[in-house]
Amino acid sequence: MKGFNFEKNLKHQSKAVESTVAVFENLTINQPIGTEKQCVNPFIELNKTFKQYYDNIGKLQSFNGVKSDIKAGSNIVDIMMETGTGKTYTYTKTIFELNKNFDIFKFVIIVPTLSIKAGTINFLKSPSARQHFKEQYGKTLKLHIVESKKGNKSKKFYMPPAVNSFVNAGTFEKNQIQVLIINAGMINSETMQKSFDKSLFDKYAVPFDALSAVKPFLIVDEPHKFATVNKTWQNIQKMTPQFILRYGATFKDYENLIYSLTAVDSFNQNLVKGVIGHITEFESGKNSIVKLISTNGTEVTFELNEGTKKKTFKITKKESLEKVHSAMGDLLIENLNKTTVLLSNGLTIKKGDKINPYSYAVTLQDIMIKKAIKSHFKLEKEYLTRDVKIKPLTLFFIDNIEEYRNEKGSIKIAVEKYIKAEVEALLKTEKKGFYKTYLEKTLVDISKTHGGYFSKDNSEKDEAIEKEINEILHDKQAMLDLENPRRFIFSKWTLREGWDNPNVFQICKLRSSGSDISKLQEVGRGLRLPVNEYNNRVKDEQFYLNYFVDFTESDFVDRLVNEINEKSGALSIEEIPDKLHDTMIQQICDKYAITEDELLEDLDDNNIINRKNEFKENGFDYIKKNYPLIFEGVGSNKVRKATDEKKKVSIRTEKYAQLKDLWEKLNEKVVLEYKFENETKFKSILIDFLNEQKDNFSIEGVKGRKLKIKIEDNKAIAVDGISVLDNKITQVSTMKYDVFLLDLSKAINVNLKTLHQSFIASKIKINDFLNASTIRIIKQSFDNYLMYKAFSKFEVDYKTVSSSIHPTKITKPDGTVKTEINASDVGVLSSDEDVASNYLFSELFYDSELEKENIKTKIEEVVIFSKIPKNSIKIPVAGGKSYSPDFAYVLNFEDGKKKLYFIVETKNAQEESLRDEEKQKIKHAEMFFDGAVKITFKTQFSNKKIIDLISDINED
Repeated sequence: MKGFNFEKNLKHQSKAVESTVAVFENLTINQPIGTEKQCVNPFIELNKTFKQYYDNIGKLQSFNGVKSDIKAGSNIVDIMMETGTGKTYTYTKTIFELNKNFDIFKFVIIVPTLSIKAGTINFLKSPSARQHFKEQYGKTLKLHIVESKKGNKSKKFYMPPAVNSFVNAGTFEKNQIQVLIINAGMINSETMQKSFDKSLFDKYAVPFDALSAVKPFLIVDEPHKFATVNKTWQNIQKMTPQFILRYGATFKDYENLIYSLTAVDSFNQNLVKGVIGHITEFESGKNSIVKLISTNGTEVTFELNEGTKKKTFKITKKESLEKVHSAMGDLLIENLNKTTVLLSNGLTIKKGDKINPYSYAVTLQDIMIKKAIKSHFKLEKEYLTRDVKIKPLTLFFIDNIEEYRNEKGSIKIAVEKYIKAEVEALLKTEKKGFYKTYLEKTLVDISKTHGGYFSKDNSEKDEAIEKEINEILHDKQAMLDLENPRRFIFSKWTLREGWDNPNVFQICKLRSSGSDISKLQEVGRGLRLPVNEYNNRVKDEQFYLNYFVDFTESDFVDRLVNEINEKSGALSIEEIPDKLHDTMIQQICDKYAITEDELLEDLDDNNIINRKNEFKENGFDYIKKNYPLIFEGVGSNKVRKATDEKKKVSIRTEKYAQLKDLWEKLNEKVVLEYKFENETKFKSILIDFLNEQKDNFSIEGVKGRKLKIKIEDNKAIAVDGISVLDNKITQVSTMKYDVFLLDLSKAINVNLKTLHQSFIASKIKINDFLNASTIRIIKQSFDNYLMYKAFSKFEVDYKTVSSSIHPTKITKPDGTVKTEINASDVGVLSSDEDVASNYLFSELFYDSELEKENIKTKIEEVVIFSKIPKNSIKIPVAGGKSYSPDFAYVLNFEDGKKKLYFIVETKNAQEESLRDEEKQKIKHAEMFFDGAVKITFKTQFSNKKIIDLISDINED
């Protein structure tokens, strides 16, 4: 694997970036002056444009549906994005946009911990990320990483190298943006605050003063770790940043919040995986709880809770917890103080924390390991036998390292035993192919299927362990390589914020973490949407994170749902308030794009509230019925228990007969055929394409850089002295032409001879561009070219390739209709409102307000209509893309005998805002439906009602 392929214009990320840039529009920007002007950011003069700054923030809060709250005099701007939605990518893209729009070129990224620092550096240094942003902006980030000193034998003390290089970097480095990365520990270190022997600009001997001089923009990651009252925040202020952009999923207090992507948004919009909680109960009568009541530094008080019986015990240092419960005979109090207690297994607990004594019995641990591994291989078989494969990973959290690292440790023995059993069982039935080979490779050396990372590993030098750590911490691609058998990861709550792998599909907590930490934080390591074998994010289906816990967390799912809803501001529909409070007013205005006056006028006209905004009789029922969006929390199918049945939607089976002909027509297996007159005609199209791409290819090589020393303002400075002639790149070939041609031929499915002749005819000096980057650029661009040029430069056609139709999403293998399907296939949102009587499904599930209105609307001419389940029908589109319609209608003509088939694609947008790509896809859909069986296809925009579209058809 060569690195993740980042998508350029994901809506939720682009909106966050555009909003942040918009904060600074129309503000006064002064160019730096003085001897060090080349090293200083342009300065945004807030004092002169405070009103414009506040106006910008106010407009953004209104536009993004954020509660209006502007903090006067604050240079802080907050961007809230839930875990797993691409926060690091978003602020990196924002850096490039601020540079592009305002010439800001010096940024400081502040992270709370070393693990988050490592994750940030890995992302920013990754070749795929660097190439992704370079293609868009023509620049790269130059990283300056502040590290702790490893000792200095010299009597002289010098400024930290990263601070030195960052401060001295100037605008003459035209193709680079300067980024300093520093963690909280270094911010609070003596290194950053003391005076050094050698100063910068002959002025600044203290690192904070030097950083302040360049007028940096600051980006703060995980802002809840930086309380504004603590020492770290005070030290951050010593850099006197122009602005502080705070990005996080959790905030203690917002300041000028301009964008909010809540947990409810991220789950319901399929931006992250859903969560299924697997709760393992031990044996009847053994669901005991041990709770830490108090510690005074010399003695600990525990409470044992067994059903209705409670009993307290006092334990001192080095004493066994067997005194509290017989199942904890091997557990001692290692150390204690007045706030925390350290147990001999390394677990630190504090007042109120609970542990399960039986979780220290091998039996419960064994059950959970077996269950998680069995579930893993079920997922693995599903995802690794697909045409485009997805490699799932499982993460185990443990607290007894020796039981995993030692050859005879109980965890290691159990893990390898259950892996071996599952693989051998699968090989009995698995047919020839990739997955069978992968399983056979697994049996050769089962120890390679798992690996661990623990903090104590950093002090050991075992080569195999170092390889594991490097893969787990720093090389996501290596973990996901289909040639790599490793798919189980073990850690001791060390992999927290700052670490993630998109293909973690399972997390198993073999031990309770003790404390009541955020459940969203716990599941955060596995929420990201997965990537496939080509490193592309898979976002067109519902994925779940399986989360395994013991009975002490039997309320895990409920707590997670409550946290998601509370954090996102979703209101409870069960609680009946006495009055229409401010939060409710704000949410209604935001979600329905109306003013407070318009809302109050509506409520007054319908006699809902009195002058004090108190509800009259049935007043709250009116709110629930007319403004339901404010009660929409996380969808019930997004976070659930494994024992809960998937939410189903019933099919009105008696109505299917009227839909049958249309449904079977839609489910015919077809391929898209490119219709070129001959190979010569295709070659001319390919030559035209290559000529359009000449300026997009990149040379890989080396070039010389010449700096000149000159005197300016009585001071010697180094400046670029490069002329156009001296700036030539010495090309270094990374591929041979025959290898390049063969790889490109496979990538774009073009005849080798045609490809070679096209390069000659286009007169491109292709030998200067023989690298993997060129192949990737051509592949992506050629796919888009084929899509955009279909119908204008060549024709396409659809050919049926199989007579097999059933089973489908709503039919069984024998063609009969199912009685129900998963509700998530029809919509992520639901309502108790009635559906139209001629609708195929009996309950209301939908994905947008436009769809909701369609489903509720009963039209006499409609015999039957149905929402088309997700991923059931994908119309091939030129360039390897696809298109999926939303609704299928069967209409009666006036004579009542003939039927008209009607397919609708809903677009919750205005027609004029439709992108060119969508327009091309619609052209393909129109052609697809213009076959022997006449099917009318229409696109429904947000300003068009379904009855109007049907009326237009009847008029035609």
